[in-house]
Amino acid sequence: MFLLRGEVNEKGHLVFGGCDTVKLANTFGTPLYVMDEDYIRDRCRGYVRALKENGLEGMVAYASKAFLNMAMVKIVAEEGMGLDVVSGGELYTAYKAGFDLAKVFFHGNNKTPEEIAFAVEHGVGRIVIDHFAEIDMVADIARKRGKNVNVLIRVKPGVDAHTHHYIQTGKQDSKFGFGISDGQAMEAAKRIIASEHIHLAGLHCHIGSQIFELKPFGLTAEIMEDFRLALMKETGELMEEINFGGGYGIHYTDADHPLDPLEYIKEIADALKARCAEHGLALPRFIVEPGRSIVGEAGITLYTLGSIKNIPGIRTYVSVDGGMGDNPRPALYQAEYEAVVANKAKAEAVRKVTVAGRCCESGDMLIHDIALPEIEVGDILAVFSTGAYNYSMASNYNRLPVPAVVLAKDGRAELMVRRQTYDDLLHYDEMPSWLSKA
Repeated sequence: MFLLRGEVNEKGHLVFGGCDTVKLANTFGTPLYVMDEDYIRDRCRGYVRALKENGLEGMVAYASKAFLNMAMVKIVAEEGMGLDVVSGGELYTAYKAGFDLAKVFFHGNNKTPEEIAFAVEHGVGRIVIDHFAEIDMVADIARKRGKNVNVLIRVKPGVDAHTHHYIQTGKQDSKFGFGISDGQAMEAAKRIIASEHIHLAGLHCHIGSQIFELKPFGLTAEIMEDFRLALMKETGELMEEINFGGGYGIHYTDADHPLDPLEYIKEIADALKARCAEHGLALPRFIVEPGRSIVGEAGITLYTLGSIKNIPGIRTYVSVDGGMGDNPRPALYQAEYEAVVANKAKAEAVRKVTVAGRCCESGDMLIHDIALPEIEVGDILAVFSTGAYNYSMASNYNRLPVPAVVLAKDGRAELMVRRQTYDDLLHYDEMPSWLSKA
């Protein structure tokens, strides 16, 4: 087992973002999400640099569904990147943080008229069309507001990336986008081109998440460029840009072997350049949307150990003060994680335990069969690579408050998101009139 994104100080405590994690737990309480600002910025810059080194004109747009709050929007803006949003809530967060909405790509397989109206009214850069009815909806809303809107169409390239079937999104059988092989993508493009007030700026695709292979990305680039050529022959319109989405894998356990961002971008760029040369076409504007690979390893979650329950001859359960409420991924995707006891980070691992969450569900298990030092109630457990899709997917199941998020940098740590209180849980409760009568 390796220390993902962590060091150990003279006290034997795990250090993350320059901060003693035991001190963080004592100061801010647990469960606690901790994000390393320097790592986030380094990953952002790596992607921006990868485009430049491959001679590509375009943009890196952070996929905000991985982790979003106003402070994260500020970091993305300072790094000169765009933003990928998938809901009115994510879009509104960007708007309130002062982000340039012309650099926003608005996705979603079922955007509401209200969300689209907000996007059109506030000048969102690209609305990504996902189904036929959305074409007329966007065109009508744009017409009523006297606006012209740039759109992309989401295309299913038919590539089956080797990942969990819940997060394979480029296959023909997917709720997202239009298929190429069944002619729907071509039909959608023709309808948009024939519409007023909307301009088809290009194509979008996304083949899945947590992908470690290069070949699916290169194959996708070839398919998308072939479709761009077919569109030009069929309609006379040459798409200005292709957005290749994200999906780049990260370290969760020793079994994971992710590549450097430059390798992913180079694979797409080389395949695209070769196809463009073969077709005699100029390169399109090149967009990528990394999310998990920017924030995943930038985050850890700190828990306090509670009950220790040994079942002779079977296993030992160690319960923490969080679980599927703050990290549903093990229950959803059978996701696996590594962890250390933060206050005993140098201690030898001597016993195998299963880390259980506190929710009233038998399936609330964070880590099965992990080797840890001798443990006791009150120890602090640090779970690695929780920066993506943990806070984003957190819930109030069992009426548990969502944990705080702190941003760590050079030994300093301050809140990005405050911890919910019990009063916060009641904030939106209402009492129907017939129940409130004496």
